[in-house]
Amino acid sequence: MKQSIFGRMAQLAKANINSLLDQAEDPQKMLDQMVRDYTNNIAEAESAVAQTIGNLRMLQDDYNEDIKNAQDWGKKALAASRKADEYRAQGDVVDAEKFDNLAKVALQRQMSAENEAKSAEPSIASQSEVVDKLKHGLEQMKGKLNELTSKRNELVARSKTAAAQTQVHDALKSIDFMDPTSEVGRFEEKIRREEAKVRGQQELASSSLDAQFNSLEDLGEQTEIEARLAALKSGGSPAAIGAGDSRPAGSTVDEADFDKL
Repeated sequence: MKQSIFGRMAQLAKANINSLLDQAEDPQKMLDQMVRDYTNNIAEAESAVAQTIGNLRMLQDDYNEDIKNAQDWGKKALAASRKADEYRAQGDVVDAEKFDNLAKVALQRQMSAENEAKSAEPSIASQSEVVDKLKHGLEQMKGKLNELTSKRNELVARSKTAAAQTQVHDALKSIDFMDPTSEVGRFEEKIRREEAKVRGQQELASSSLDAQFNSLEDLGEQTEIEARLAALKSGGSPAAIGAGDSRPAGSTVDEADFDKL
């Protein structure tokens, strides 16, 4: 099971994400699925790694216990041997033999504990190597998950930006099709025509007033001429007449007519 999990982790860690995205019809959906798959695999891998680490720690605990037992039995063997020597020095052969036998039993158990510890060393080394590989593979998977998540977020952001640009482009196409500026142009032209009409009416009104005043001026001049002519006929003083034009209304006067006077 550990090897299968490790193999799957290695395969997933080596996956070329960019290549997979290039082949995907919907990269965002594929990335979402990959994120889910990676998350599930990481959870499964973490459980397997935790179990493997737990087994390794049990082996190490047993190994440490065997080492401690071997040390303890060695101390007991030494103590029994010294006790046997003391009894032998006292001439008590029976007790000396008894403690020598106890020392032998302790030494036997020491050797058994040492053998247990020694036999566990290859398993501990192998399990330690597997745990290191599993941890490394798990870290790679987490790195790929972060890469996937970043890629997914980038893709979603790019997708939203593209959608917004599409909306703006469609809106601009719609504006170009309807072209509201042309309507504004027509309204402006209409207003210009109205303004020109007003200016024309004002100019026409102004010309009409000028003509009326000119008529009044002509009428006043004819009246003065008639009055001065009447004054001449009645023998009035020429000095009172002034230097104005003395032609009667409706008559045509030539400069040669004055030469005849």
